[in-house]
Parts: sequence; structure tokens; C-alpha cells
Amino acid sequence: MELNQYLEVFIEESKEHLQACNQHLLELEKNPEDLSIINEIFRSAHTLKGMSATMGYEDLASLTHQMENVLDAIRNSRLKTSPEILDVIFLAVDHLEDMVQSIAGGGDGKRDVTEAVKKLILIEKGESTVAAEVEVAATAAVEAPLLSNYDEFELTVLKQSKEQGFGVFEISIALREDCLLKAARVYMVFEVLEQIGEVIKTTPSVDQLEEEQFDQEFSVTIVSKEGIDEIKGKVMKVSEVVKTDVRSLAFDDLQRMASKGETKEVQLEDKVMDLMESQSFEVEALPAEVKKNNTKQTSSKTIRVNIERLDILMNLFEELVIDRGRLEQISKELENTELTETVERMSRISGDLQNIILNMRMVQVETVFNRFPRMVRQLARDLNKKINLEINGADTELDRTVIDEIGDPLVHLLRNSVDHGIESPEERRAKGKSEEGTVVLRAYHSGNHVFIEIQDDGAGISRQKVLKKAISKGIVTEQSASGLTDKQVFELILSSGFSTAEKISDISGRGVGLDVVKNTIESLGGKISIDSTENAGSIFSIQLPLTLSIISVMLVEIQREKFAIPLSSIIETAIIKDTDIMNAHNQKVIDFRGKVVPLLFLKDIFEVPSEAVEEQFHSVIIVRKGDKMAGLIVDSFIGQQEVVLKSLGNYLTNVFAISGATILGDGQVALIVDCNALIK
Repeated sequence: MELNQYLEVFIEESKEHLQACNQHLLELEKNPEDLSIINEIFRSAHTLKGMSATMGYEDLASLTHQMENVLDAIRNSRLKTSPEILDVIFLAVDHLEDMVQSIAGGGDGKRDVTEAVKKLILIEKGESTVAAEVEVAATAAVEAPLLSNYDEFELTVLKQSKEQGFGVFEISIALREDCLLKAARVYMVFEVLEQIGEVIKTTPSVDQLEEEQFDQEFSVTIVSKEGIDEIKGKVMKVSEVVKTDVRSLAFDDLQRMASKGETKEVQLEDKVMDLMESQSFEVEALPAEVKKNNTKQTSSKTIRVNIERLDILMNLFEELVIDRGRLEQISKELENTELTETVERMSRISGDLQNIILNMRMVQVETVFNRFPRMVRQLARDLNKKINLEINGADTELDRTVIDEIGDPLVHLLRNSVDHGIESPEERRAKGKSEEGTVVLRAYHSGNHVFIEIQDDGAGISRQKVLKKAISKGIVTEQSASGLTDKQVFELILSSGFSTAEKISDISGRGVGLDVVKNTIESLGGKISIDSTENAGSIFSIQLPLTLSIISVMLVEIQREKFAIPLSSIIETAIIKDTDIMNAHNQKVIDFRGKVVPLLFLKDIFEVPSEAVEEQFHSVIIVRKGDKMAGLIVDSFIGQQEVVLKSLGNYLTNVFAISGATILGDGQVALIVDCNALIK
């Protein structure tokens, strides 16, 4: 079987199952008694084990199998959930994630997981240091192997069988130490038991027995009208069975188990009778609601598409946008009515096509947010803090190119909030706050932008502390510091090399500061702002464009060269007189609505060859970056247009104030101006 064709599907589905495990484990930590959560984790682990075994990744399959055994023990009340057990399961999931990551990177998925496997085996046997936290339900003696291992449905079946005059027996069977074909012996035992009654439950499960995943002993619960001696005699006739213990369960035992589990009353008399006659327990005994749910399996309405195909589709469409612009220009020059109508219709259709392609490339920020609950949990434990992470708006969508880049800045900001923002439980108590700090991660749409905010109810940012550090680092002078607004002071922490940490740690900052975050976000065409109240908390707000590949620009002309200025940076355009231009600190400025705005002559910055001509009027574009503004002087405005952003390639990586280029309808190349670099 050629497995390579299924590799991508395996990797994607494995990541989904591991993410589900992580989420449900975090829920289980909050609700350790909730069996439905354990069942969800078990289901994900079971599916992952099957897929791994099929694909031939034995290490992955064996670790998942061992994890599955522990989950099964919790599910069947043989173990009780505890923080220590969850830590080991989290460790196993981390190993599994690394192995899947290795496979995704072209590796063989092998990893030394002996420590994790050993811990899981010890937990399963109740022999580890965790044993103090583990409750082993049922007595250790072989004579009483399973008590209270039954779920509600099995208990109901056993009770109804008892009422119908059947006996309920728990049978413990031991095979010879040197038994070679254990699965075959188990099959022969089942053959004997099914002739005298009906098998209700086995420990380990039937799957594990078939795969010989047990030592020498296994237990079976049956309902039968035969006596103990007859059952024991028939089982002992199977070769290589060395010991058989049969114990009859009294009605009181069943009643006690039912009351312990608060069993629901389910009317199954007819089904139990059919069960005894038909020997088709697994099918017949399904409750009506389960059967009903099984028939409701809706067909999937999504398909997986490799992101490279979407990139190719996007590139082809970008070429189409360039040709569309060229056609529009030709139709204007020829003034042919039919051609103009056709081009207009084509423009509308390609506009719709553009929206569809852009939407196909949209990915929910959930894919990035999903890894943070685990991270925050671990950080809280490392720092001995109590932290609750709330995530809102995880279904907000962003272009994949932005999603790929935004993960690391968010990790840095979250670590910063957890380390510097949230105080220790003792400090919070002293301030009259609850011991548990809250960090909120939210995302939402606003216009053509997505906002991602990280808010905490921690110590906030100390204006004095930041200013003191900034002055000592030479970032600001003492004179200018007094005139800064709170917002400007807070944004000083984004400066290169800035850190207010008392001691450098691996949690956040590492003495580097948040300048890396700022640079990454600005390179994506976004911006970051900070708001904070001392002792009440801080909000870091990131504004990002929806997409990076097709942008709206204002086309301008300088001599015979064309430039494109992104509309997202422009406040407005204006015509100013030569007499309106003033000088301040060797910089030409204008008074724009009561603010002093510096002027930048693009022909000088980009060294455009031009003749010295005295102009009475100047075309100016007012652009903004954060609180700072600048006026860009150009020769003339051409108009607004949607263009395809193309990178300048590897040879032109250090061109000042140019973020890319685009091909216009007439075939000319226009350079796209990076306003952020100009204002900086």
C-alpha cells in the first residue's frame, strides 16, 4: 500500500487530534470527575493510535497506546484523575506533538519516549509515586476482579438479566507463562463461554485481548443459567488455561454498584431477552438514542487543499489583476462601447473571484490561539502564579501569510503579561485582588483590519519606572521625558534593548525587550499600541491588515516615475502653497489643522532625476504612523487603485522606504512606498 499519498492527511488529522487532547486535558484539570471529557480524550488517542499503526509509525502508536491504557483506567474508575497523572499525560502529548512535527519535517517520527512510557505503565499499575493520589477501585484479590468497573448501561443489562433469572459471573482466567498464541486461547475461551451464556464485559478490552496486550491473566463478565462449577469445568478444558476463578455477583452487589454510579433507569427488558437468544450483544444492546445518533452522520462538506496550491492560484489571479488593469486602459484609449462593456463585466467577475480567493486563504486565528492555554498553564506553574486565560473571538479570520507570522509576537506578549503583568498570589491578596489573575486574549474585525488584544488585570506599567529606565538607557532625555503622554511613555517599552525586569529570566524579555514584536508587526503592515493603569492592568492592542497580497493604494507621479502609497497609511491629500511651508529645526514643516507636520520631498529621498523648477503649489499626501504624521510631497496624483504587492526579491532586500513593487495596467512598474520607514 502506497502510504505517501496519505501522509499529508495523516499529519493534519494527527495535529487536530493532539490539539483536541490538549484542550480536553485542560478542561479535565478543571473538572476531574467529568467522564465525558475523558471519553473525548480517549477517542482522540484511540484514533491517533490506529492511524499511526497503519502508517507504520510504531513509536507513535506504542506511546499513544500506553496513554490510552491510563485513560481507560480513569474511564473505568480504576484510577482517579490527579494533577500528577495529568502532568504525565501532558508530557506524553508533548512527545507525540514533537514526533508528528518530526514526520511533518520529513523525519521518521522516532523519539526516545522510554521515560514517559515507564511513567504511564507505573501509573496504570498504581506503583508510582503518584500512587498516593490514585484510588484503585475494586479489591486487589483475584476473586473480586472487576467490582464497579461497569458503566451505567452494562449495570442495567446485568440487573435486568438477574431479574430474568440469569446468573451474573465474574471469571478470572490465567494462561500458562509459556503460552505462545495468547489471542488464540482467548478466542477459544470466548467460544466456550458463548455456548453457555453471553459475554458482557472483558478486562482488558476485546481489542487489547486480540492484540495480546495483556500479561497472562484476563477477566470476563458473563450472564448465564449454568452454575459456577459447570462454567469453571468448561473453561478449564481449554488447553493452556492454568487457573479459573468464578465468582457469582449477587443482586445486592449490582444494586450497590448502581447506587454508587447513580445509574439511570433504562427500560431494556425486551432487549436483554433478545440479547440472550441472539448472541449479538454489541449490536442489539445499543440504546435507542445511540442508534439514532449513528444514523445522523452527515457527509463532510469540506476538503483539504494544500496551501501551495492556493498560493499558485493567488499568483495566477495576481497576473489576471495586472492584465485587467491593462485591458481597462486599452478600452479607454480605443473608446469602443462593446469592448468597454466586456471589460467592465470582466472587472466585476474578477472582483468577485478576488473575494472568493482571498476568503479561501483566510484562516481562523484559532489555529494560533490554540497553543496558548497549555503554554500559560505551564508558565503559571513555573512562576507559582494562578492564572486564568480567557480566549474570545478565536473564529476571527486572517490571511494565512499574516497568521504564519503573528504566532511568535503573541507568544512574547503573553509571556510578558504572565511574567511582568500578573502578580504573585501573595501580592494580589495584599492589593485586595483575587489570587487568580486573568489574561484575556481577544480578536475581532474592524473595517479592513483585525485587532488582537492581550489584556491582563495585573500590576500595570509604572510610568516612573519606565521613564527612569529609558533615561538611563539614553532612549529619551530628562527634558523631553516630562512632556511625554502616558501612551508615549508606555510605548517606550517597545524600544530596542528596553527591559524593566529586575532579573533576566527565560520566561519573557530575556533582557531583549519587545522591539522584536514591534518590528514583526510593522513588517506585516500593522501597528501595536499599549494602554495601562497602574495596579489595574494593561492592554496590548495589535492592528493587522486582513490580507497582504492585494492592497489599495494611491498612485502618484514624480517626474516620469510612478509610486504607490498604501491607503491604510493615508489621512488625506491636499494642495499647499509654497508660502505655507515653514522651517523648524532645519526641517521643512507645515501647519496642518493646528499640528506641525514635517514635509518629506520624495523626489529627494528616492533621488528622482528632475529639473530645478520653482513651484507655487505642491501636492502633498498626509500619512500617519501611530501618533506621528508626515507630509509627502509629490508632483501629481494619479488616483486610487487596487494593486498586487510583489516583493523585490532576494537581491533588493535593503532598499530604503520601499516595501515592494507592482505592475500597472500599462505595463509600467510602480514602487510601493513604506510610509512607516519614512516616518521613522
